[in-house]
Amino acid sequence: MQRQDLDAPAPAPRIGTVSPTPHSLEPEETSGPTAPFVTAPGALAPGPAPGEPILTTEAEERVAVATQWQLMWRRFRKHRLAMLGAITVILFYAIVVLAEFLAYANPEASDANRGLIAPQGIQWLHDGQFLPHIYALVGERDPQTFKRVYTVDPTQIVPVTFFATGFDWKLFGIIPTNRHLIGVEGGNPEETLFLLGTDLEGRDMWSRVMYATRTSLTIGLIAVVVSLVLGVILGGISGFYGGFADTVIQRLIEILRSIPTIPLWMGLAAAMPKTWSITQVYFTITIIISLIGWTELARVVRGRFLSLREEDFVTAADLVGARQSRIIFVHMVPLFLSHIIAATTLALPAMIISETALSFLGLGLRPPAISWGVLLQQAQNVQTVALSPWLLLPALPVILVILAFNFLGDGLRDAADPYS
Repeated sequence: MQRQDLDAPAPAPRIGTVSPTPHSLEPEETSGPTAPFVTAPGALAPGPAPGEPILTTEAEERVAVATQWQLMWRRFRKHRLAMLGAITVILFYAIVVLAEFLAYANPEASDANRGLIAPQGIQWLHDGQFLPHIYALVGERDPQTFKRVYTVDPTQIVPVTFFATGFDWKLFGIIPTNRHLIGVEGGNPEETLFLLGTDLEGRDMWSRVMYATRTSLTIGLIAVVVSLVLGVILGGISGFYGGFADTVIQRLIEILRSIPTIPLWMGLAAAMPKTWSITQVYFTITIIISLIGWTELARVVRGRFLSLREEDFVTAADLVGARQSRIIFVHMVPLFLSHIIAATTLALPAMIISETALSFLGLGLRPPAISWGVLLQQAQNVQTVALSPWLLLPALPVILVILAFNFLGDGLRDAADPYS
């Protein structure tokens, strides 16, 4: 063994490390501020000592444990139009649930003497005080046209109250009640309050729009659910199995997409018996729209299955003996579930427009059913629209809900895209 030369210089400490002090293991006291430890360029920073916790930022910890749905929600919240659309859709479906509560008049109550009354506005102040009220209407017979004309009498004030009593209804179809959001004091709201005017038969338009919102939105929702099931199942079978099943399903899709929609609707509407009830016509229209609207989603699902069925995890699941139904619905469908949700949200406006167009043309729901298309039937005459423009007011909720669904679908599609 060679003896170390005592006069030789001590070895230089390695860059990025602290040389130990030979005198004591305790830190020395310094009079000035301690200089920060700086590593040389290109050198690795020292890692934490054994047992010392690794310090990370709170944002990094949240991202590290975030699920796919949480990441989608964070991206979705940044899309302001999508958030506005989501709030609007929620409000519309709140109307679906509480249509009777928001409607102050029976939508079927008609009176020829109240036909085509212009909309009334609620006055909120009276003599400088907060007093919601409306002015009474006075009906007179026009000596030239012999039509009944209504004029506002500002001397007669009818107070408007909230949570007033009215016609009987059942909350959620179970709890009987007669409370409504608004009403009038000391009178019948069906004879004095007309927020959106009345139609030709004297029925209150506000109450009818509330009921029509329930019908149109539920038809669209049920039709989308049925078309979603058909699109995922048939598209999955076509893409997963291929061969003869793929050929048959794709030729069926091409046939359905090649048929003109208006003649198809006319033929199906003519096939429905006139003696059918409103419920039977309702479900028939839902099935018709569903059988036409599943083709686009089925093609999208087929394309995704064609790309996923050759992946290693599908082969591994098949080798371990997993059932094919489990491979499809447990392993493959969840991978593009977010895309299916976005496609479904974008398909809802098409379903609502289809029902509205069918009913407007007289091929869908018919009176006494109440939907947006049925309400717009009275606006087919140009002369009627010129004299009573408030009959076009049911078109406003159609426009609002279609825009809201489109904004919501765009936001979901962007949030579901991992490369956005």
